[in-house]
Amino acid sequence: MKTVKKSVNKKTIIALVIVGALLVISLVLAFVIGGTPRSGSVSEELTDAVMHEEKQVSLFGWEVNPSAISALVVSAILIIFAVCVRVFAVPRFKEVPGKFQLVIEKLVGFFDDMARNNSPHSNGFLSCYIFSAGCYICIGTLFELLGVQAVAANGHPVSLPAPLSDINAAIAMGCMSYLVIFFGGIVKCGPRGLGRALKEFSLPISMSFRLFGALLSGLLVTELVYYSISLSIVLPVIVGVLFTLLHALIQTYVLVVLTATYFGEVTEPHVKKPKAKKVKGKAKAGAAA
Repeated sequence: MKTVKKSVNKKTIIALVIVGALLVISLVLAFVIGGTPRSGSVSEELTDAVMHEEKQVSLFGWEVNPSAISALVVSAILIIFAVCVRVFAVPRFKEVPGKFQLVIEKLVGFFDDMARNNSPHSNGFLSCYIFSAGCYICIGTLFELLGVQAVAANGHPVSLPAPLSDINAAIAMGCMSYLVIFFGGIVKCGPRGLGRALKEFSLPISMSFRLFGALLSGLLVTELVYYSISLSIVLPVIVGVLFTLLHALIQTYVLVVLTATYFGEVTEPHVKKPKAKKVKGKAKAGAAA
């Protein structure tokens, strides 16, 4: 135990020393050589980070938001990975799972248990949807850490952002989740499920802006840090990675839980309460009295 504690303490000290050295070097370089000059004001930088009006990418002759390219790339990666796993890995699964099989089973089991716990009456399609949506949100958010570069229509380089940093993609995800809840209620409970789903008419709006606002906040904070000359060398990398990891996990969990919870409420079957039977003997005794 003592040797383990000593090794842990040594690793912690080494890590702190490295982080401290990086911060010192970044501050020294910032004050000695200065940061990269930025053209335009901070408001212009933040507006372009949100709207992408100046840094749009050409796609088959149309100028589109860079996040649309990110969405296509992430979708292609997920589809190719799923096909490869189904064709090459699943037939080789064993009763005693290996590391890769264990990871896949834990991941699938997590979403399946969430669907069963929140919607015990109907969860077949729900587990498939929240698994797909959760993987898309998480992988799509982490995709911006790769820093894939593209050339904008004006010739300037642009780093591909997360797909859901575009308000249109966030609205599409929110509306898709609401449609799953909506049609699930109609299929399972008919008119009663339709009425329950229509009560939650604000759900796609709240889901959309929750996703968009959370993912965009990390981008804006990173832009603000990078805009400052004295902080624009090492700190933006740390801030960007931390915000991206937190948003990838938190927003995936939040949207999956909300979808599963509302789906369970809408598809819950109506249980008729038995009517209380009148006792004739008691009624006659009361009349005689």
